[in-house]
Amino acid sequence: MPEFQVQFYPFANVNNTIRLRENVMKLRVSDLLEGAPESVLRAIFHILLAKIYRKPISPEHATRYRRYVSSHDMANKSHLVRQIRGRKKILSAQGHAYDLEAIFDDLNAKWFHGLLARPVMTWSGVKARNSLGHYDPAHNDIVVSKVFDHPGIPQYVVEYIVYHEMLHLKHPVKLRGSRRCVHPKEFQEEEKRFPQLEEAKAFLKRL
Repeated sequence: MPEFQVQFYPFANVNNTIRLRENVMKLRVSDLLEGAPESVLRAIFHILLAKIYRKPISPEHATRYRRYVSSHDMANKSHLVRQIRGRKKILSAQGHAYDLEAIFDDLNAKWFHGLLARPVMTWSGVKARNSLGHYDPAHNDIVVSKVFDHPGIPQYVVEYIVYHEMLHLKHPVKLRGSRRCVHPKEFQEEEKRFPQLEEAKAFLKRL
């Protein structure tokens, strides 16, 4: 049996970590969960131990934890903490090949009647291929992977990525029971309006 060291830790989000080093099991639980019911804390410890020992996670514990962290109150706390603690490096919307602000404004006028307030637009600091782009509501920014800032990338591909993230801006993540609904029906229907949707998806798949 290893020695256990457990602490609440000021993560920038609702994160929980576990690691085993030299027979010492170190668990860090987000300090946002300090006031959580004992049943939720038990669920967290069960999930962490199951992960490190590669054992099945009990659906009961998984559901209890997911419901608690997805609650309206916890979502608000997490959002606020990310704004306060989270550090985000913003580079520039003007790339070597494409200007993200110009693309946003053009798409906004064409598909959203110019009604979306433009968030901070920026290229990523690294050429990530596993993340095309993302909209971060805590920092109100849209980040697109720098790998697409290249003359060899068709403009419609960059436009599709920005358009997709603009839909996230228009359709925030909602909770349905204990599950997060990231791409609701309205989101999917509007995404189909993009004229070169299939071409863009095919290009990204090849990439």
